[in-house]
Amino acid sequence: MFKPASAFARPFLCPPARLLSSSSTPLVTKKKFRDLPKLPANLDGLRPADTKYNPHVDTTILLNAIAPETHAGHTIPDANIIPSETPRRRRRKKALLSTSGVPTDETLTENNIASLDGSEAKPVRRGRKPKNPPDEATGCAFVSVEEICYSHISVVDDAGTTRQPRTQLASEIQANLAKFPHCILLTRVGQFYESYFDQAPEVARLLNIKLTTRKWGGERVPMCGFPLMHLQKYLKVLVQQHTRFVALCEEFPRPAAPGTKPFFDRRVTRVVTPGTLIDEPFLNQYENNYLLAISPRTDPDTVPQPSAPVGLAWIDVSTGEFFTKTTVLSNIQDELVRISPREVVLPKILETELAHPISSAVHEEECFFSFLDPDGFQPLSPSSDFSEEAPVHDDITSDIKTVHNRTDLSLHETAAIQLLSAFLHANLIEHTPKLSSPSIEAISGRMQIDSHTIKALEIREGMREGGVTGSLLSVIKRTVTSGGTRLLARWLCSPSISIAEINSRQSLVAFFHSRPHLRNDLVASLRGIEDISRIVQKFLLGRGNAYDLILMKASVALWTSIKERISFEKVMEEKEVGEIMQEEWDSIESLLSRMDDLQWLSNRIETALQIVPQDHEDSPLDEVSEETEALSIPDVEPLQGDPGWQNGFKWTINPEFSTELRDLHVKFQELLTSREQLEDRLRRTYSAPSLTLRSSTIHGLHVHISKPKRDAAKIKTSKSFASISQSLSTSSFFHQEWAQLGQEIMQTSAAISAAEREVFETLRSEVVTHEGLLRRNARVVDEIDVTLGFAQLAADMNLVRPTLTDDNSFNVVNGRHPAVELGLLNAGRVYTPNTVSFSPHSRLHIVTGPNMAGKSTLLRQTALITILAQTGSFVPADSAVVGIVDKLFSRIGAKDDLFRDRSTFMVEMLEAADILQRATARSLVIMDEVGRGTTVKDGLAIAFAVVHHLYFKNQSRTLFATHFHELTDLLGYSDDHKGSGAFEDVAFFCTDVDETDDGHFAYSYHLRPGVNRDSHGLKVAQLAGLPPSAIIVAQNALSWLKQNKTGANLDSASLKSFGQSLASQTQPTDTPHNVKDDL
Repeated sequence: MFKPASAFARPFLCPPARLLSSSSTPLVTKKKFRDLPKLPANLDGLRPADTKYNPHVDTTILLNAIAPETHAGHTIPDANIIPSETPRRRRRKKALLSTSGVPTDETLTENNIASLDGSEAKPVRRGRKPKNPPDEATGCAFVSVEEICYSHISVVDDAGTTRQPRTQLASEIQANLAKFPHCILLTRVGQFYESYFDQAPEVARLLNIKLTTRKWGGERVPMCGFPLMHLQKYLKVLVQQHTRFVALCEEFPRPAAPGTKPFFDRRVTRVVTPGTLIDEPFLNQYENNYLLAISPRTDPDTVPQPSAPVGLAWIDVSTGEFFTKTTVLSNIQDELVRISPREVVLPKILETELAHPISSAVHEEECFFSFLDPDGFQPLSPSSDFSEEAPVHDDITSDIKTVHNRTDLSLHETAAIQLLSAFLHANLIEHTPKLSSPSIEAISGRMQIDSHTIKALEIREGMREGGVTGSLLSVIKRTVTSGGTRLLARWLCSPSISIAEINSRQSLVAFFHSRPHLRNDLVASLRGIEDISRIVQKFLLGRGNAYDLILMKASVALWTSIKERISFEKVMEEKEVGEIMQEEWDSIESLLSRMDDLQWLSNRIETALQIVPQDHEDSPLDEVSEETEALSIPDVEPLQGDPGWQNGFKWTINPEFSTELRDLHVKFQELLTSREQLEDRLRRTYSAPSLTLRSSTIHGLHVHISKPKRDAAKIKTSKSFASISQSLSTSSFFHQEWAQLGQEIMQTSAAISAAEREVFETLRSEVVTHEGLLRRNARVVDEIDVTLGFAQLAADMNLVRPTLTDDNSFNVVNGRHPAVELGLLNAGRVYTPNTVSFSPHSRLHIVTGPNMAGKSTLLRQTALITILAQTGSFVPADSAVVGIVDKLFSRIGAKDDLFRDRSTFMVEMLEAADILQRATARSLVIMDEVGRGTTVKDGLAIAFAVVHHLYFKNQSRTLFATHFHELTDLLGYSDDHKGSGAFEDVAFFCTDVDETDDGHFAYSYHLRPGVNRDSHGLKVAQLAGLPPSAIIVAQNALSWLKQNKTGANLDSASLKSFGQSLASQTQPTDTPHNVKDDL
């Protein structure tokens, strides 16, 4: 229901017929067009909205319908006045209007002015308005349609709301926006991805692209967009940089006749999130992109307990690696740091429970997280939960428990998998994979490293720059494949505690270390292997192309060559030595026995494919003109089966692959030969050297003449040709014989394409069928890559094979910090090694010494050697015996966390409390500077309490560095450098400063038994550049404090008197420095 005419403030103005007559010159006002009243839609007395204007029909009746006497009581002003519009530079479409009347179609706007007489509008040349007067003979004049029918028409319904656009595209976009309100919607329109309505300004701002408008239903809506080829670049900005969900709405053409304009169906096929990346080029190939689901016990009446079980399930969608685990609530933060997920999925019930330990841990580690209610999705069924293929373990040499249905899972793991599966279905939609059987990680199978330790030891990332630079991973990495690098990172963050598994890895390292020529040959082969895990996953998700098959074929062939090279090494070794040490070959042969022979698949792909498709990279395009009002221009569907002979043919499948393909190619070549013969005959017959037989989306199959003035004379007179289009430079003609031949060529080309698609789908299905074998082979190669890297690292840095025991022994002779040693070698310096030895009678070491003398480095070095040993690598030492460590803790290098209202001292106490609550007798604990940040007495008391608890309660192997020299007295330090009484199993070690007679000093960095009661803090202050006057004051104060450290001389009055005396003795003699003098 529209507003009645009386609702408008001003009457509708319309020029009568005589105004456009050739005998009168109309007057023009200076009033601007936008200031004039607007034409209401379908007013009483006007023609119906569906009536079309016909210039051949007398419009007098229409003019009489709006006479002053009959139009709602309003009168039309002076007929000699015509409203004029301010000239605008933009091109306007013109309508040829009869002087006998005017059109009154209220829908005549720029968008639907294509036809006034039922025919398509012809393109109008850009330029100035013609200055010629109206044609006197025809009585017609060119007038802008907007000068007569006002373009901006507000259509309001009964409720007073603006009517929404009703086109198919607008309706689809609005439906998708309502369905995915949490996502940024990118809609494919032709060769662009576009954003509309309220999201467009935000998308334009985030992507730094132009914001424009589009006219829909008489209303302008905001929009922006970018070319199709820039999708990956902008997805990286939206998903990785701004952590937004992006819903991709693709278009699917409906069946249409060749040469006709196609229509499209559009639907959202995928929601891109940080944790569901598949094969995007910005995906880091050397890191796993995990999506983690956490399912706690959600009983609202139960207070969360630290020991409450929690189910974890995480998957790398790009590789298909799938794990599950049951842990406890207190370990959630450690698991978050170890797994390092890109996205965390939590149950919807936790959305309002911000104080829940899981919510707190996720916020603490600044993980990107989402909430989801899994109840709306189909639950897991015991019979069809996972694929039938055997799962690929994280470590081939170990026996990890696997599952094939939910009966093998705990209730918490099942709930976590259900949550993870629901999230994948909700976002991957048409690309949702069938989950492989998960590998269950047992808490008892891996060393547990808490979150603070992973960060403090810089295992995966350096603390200074935030990247891998300076980390343990960057120092020891010698892998050459992306899968091997990801496996190495997982091993470092979760070392094994199985002696059999560790010895198996070490045997591989020793095997490659003793054979440098074999090592070099295998590394050269590994460099050509692609990331098969991610390629297989692409095929499982319905993606992938022929180029991926080529990469797979090459990688499978290299797998075979690696096995053959190792077998050849054994044969040659037996010939050279006469006999071989079979125990040296057991590990590598056991590993290779897990590889399946897939050379047949490589041969089949090689037989099928004949070319390597080019990898299309994003390339910059010219910016879209700012005058473009809309980026979407519907593409015209190419002719079905268009052979494209102007550019030649590039078939993907070998014609000899099947009899059907061979016959089709033979027929196709015969048709091409007939085309060439026909083209040559027509050239000679009609004396037209520029004649060519072509196919295009506009003219279809036609004869093209590039020089019509010279060559088109005979053709125009021939009855065999019908003119299609002509211009000054070219002409196009229809020819019946070529139309029939060209149609046959296109049908044959389409048949070849269909046959090639069928062959490709066959190859794809074979890859999917054998995806378990491909994954297992790829994982074996990854482990070969890691152990080869360990062997190369041992040769580069002079590492030795450690001995692992199942007790609490620990003896590392002349150990070295790998990262610090490498930094010193680059600077031309030598690292000073140190020996650390724990025993049942010396399980807690107190380390004292000067600042900057290497105490913290010693602590970190001990922890890193333990990690390397239990990872399977050789270690930087002369010799090493390491008893298995189940948990590794550190309290080193804390800093404040003001955002969470935590001072530095508070952070230290939180870390210390976590260690005392969780450390066991088989754990290794390193603690530095416990008790600093508060008064000396409070700090000393806290340090003693921590040592007391570690010694009597936890009984862990502990390195405890401190500057509280009084702590050594509290522990009963004796001349044999051990504690006494109840602390007889405490040992004391220290570092020193070597001083010369001329006042120079140097740090020895060598650890010796004993206690160093001088921290030499003033020497560090001097090295740091404190002013000499400040150093003198500090020396005087330190000397007095040492002389009066006990007795009544340390009361407040004495300290005040001494302070005043120091102030009087050290009055500044120089003139105060004025900063203004420097300006």
